[in-house]
Amino acid sequence: MGPWCVQVCRVLAVSPMRPEKQTYHPPTVKFGNSTTFQDDFVPQEIKPRQSFKPSSVVKRSTAPFNGITSHRLDYIPHQLELKFERPKEVYKPTDQRFEDLTTHRCDFQGLIGETAKLCRPVHTRVTQNARFEGSTEFRESFQPWEIPPPEVKKVPEYVPPTGSMLLNSTSHLDYVLYQANRVVPIRPVSRRRSNSFPFQGKSTMKEDFPAWESCRQGLIKKQQQIPNPSGKFDGLSTFRSHYLQHELIPTESCKPLNIAFKSSVPFDDVTMYSVEYTPKKQEICPASYPSPPGYIFENTNSQGHKFFCKITPAVKAF
Repeated sequence: MGPWCVQVCRVLAVSPMRPEKQTYHPPTVKFGNSTTFQDDFVPQEIKPRQSFKPSSVVKRSTAPFNGITSHRLDYIPHQLELKFERPKEVYKPTDQRFEDLTTHRCDFQGLIGETAKLCRPVHTRVTQNARFEGSTEFRESFQPWEIPPPEVKKVPEYVPPTGSMLLNSTSHLDYVLYQANRVVPIRPVSRRRSNSFPFQGKSTMKEDFPAWESCRQGLIKKQQQIPNPSGKFDGLSTFRSHYLQHELIPTESCKPLNIAFKSSVPFDDVTMYSVEYTPKKQEICPASYPSPPGYIFENTNSQGHKFFCKITPAVKAF
């Protein structure tokens, strides 16, 4: 390293190379450079979308209505089939007498068994003349026994002590009598004045606040504004002088008279029930037959009940 390099290093070490501080001044010219967004974005014209909503304006036709509809054009009338009508059965009363038999009476068979025996004990009547023996379960089971008398505790006889009693206590033996001086009171000595003249009985209160006479206040009566009438009352009031008496009209009663309607025409004994009632055919219970008509035997269950199925007759249409 040469002497020149050493000199330059000394100069740099002594005074560092710093740029001078410059104050910032904002530019007065408008920023002319464009941004990436401005370069790449190409503005396009906004076109409104076409609305597919139908217009709310009602279009009225000028041609008159010819009365033709899609139902009238497309509808094909079909011929209806004849409805099957079941003939009504005429009720015919039976000539046989009612047997008054039920399913329970026909099917139930009573079982023969022994008559139930009474478990009730035999009632023995007690006569009033019988004498009471006087022995009970309590008297027989619990016999009396002798109870020994209680032992009496012997009290020892009192023996008075011998010799004389010493009336000395601990305080009498240990207490030492001291001679104490009388305590002198600390309060000041009262100096009483001996006045020979009598007490006048005057004070500041009596001189400044003398007593005055007091009397009871009378009743405060309000002065009457309306004067009392001076003449004699003739007995005529406002209601009697202005009231007009009206004649009372009784209300007409709409209640019908409580009289039984009697007709001279004889009773024909014809009622709605006797005219319109149609007696129906009384059917016999199929369970009373060994093999009921109109039913087919199916099976028998484990309990012995038989099951039948009803035969449905084939119905032919017209």
